[in-house]
Amino acid sequence: MSQTFRHPQILEIARQEGRVAVEDLAERFGVTLQTIRRDLTELAESGRLERVHGGAVLPSGTANIEYEARRELNADAKAAIARACAAQIPQDASIFLNIGTSTEAVARALLHHSGLLVVTNNINVANILAANPDCEVAVTGGTLRRSDGGLVGTLASAVIRQFKFDLAVIGCSALDQDGDLLDFDLSEVGVSQTILEQSRKTFLVADHSKFRRTAPVRIGSLRAIDTFFTDAPLAPDLAALCSDWNTGIEVVRTPAMVPA
Repeated sequence: MSQTFRHPQILEIARQEGRVAVEDLAERFGVTLQTIRRDLTELAESGRLERVHGGAVLPSGTANIEYEARRELNADAKAAIARACAAQIPQDASIFLNIGTSTEAVARALLHHSGLLVVTNNINVANILAANPDCEVAVTGGTLRRSDGGLVGTLASAVIRQFKFDLAVIGCSALDQDGDLLDFDLSEVGVSQTILEQSRKTFLVADHSKFRRTAPVRIGSLRAIDTFFTDAPLAPDLAALCSDWNTGIEVVRTPAMVPA
């Protein structure tokens, strides 16, 4: 069976099941694992799938990819971005880390920092930084989003307004070509906007997969970001806007990933 016939069937399976696995597809179609990996890579490059470890998932413009798949997606790139971000976070600072697998990677990169006060609305971040005895951790409270350990809503925003952070590190679900930061959950976006208001300086951490995605709710603009850490160059028009806005862009080079 040629890829011309496989690709539509792979997409249909993904639509029905939410996720496809390399080994399962190879068995279904009677082809090698390498052939299926190539199929999934081509479908991802065309924006029709998102590659994750062991397979792929459907991209979505109205609902986020489920948490475990997001955690696996571009994990090496996220770790490299996180290390670059953490290298610019000083010791003895007050910082905010919001919801997301990229900010969780930053938390892991901060395990050897000292004198930090970290406020977060991400239970996963709090659990990660509990291993750093030189880091004070405060959790905002709020409505628990069980899918990813996020705390959202008016209570979270009210607690954040009691602080003025030296630095906030935020993520986003998608980055529009005009520089708008986008997300899926209106209650989360409200919290993110409060974080931007209460921080003296803001870093954005987002890998290149966010350039190809879309989401319905606007957080704000790259205009409000001091430094954007990512793993691929921005489109020339967007890079020019960032230059006008004095938004620094740090592109972290990572080895090419070959998903399983």
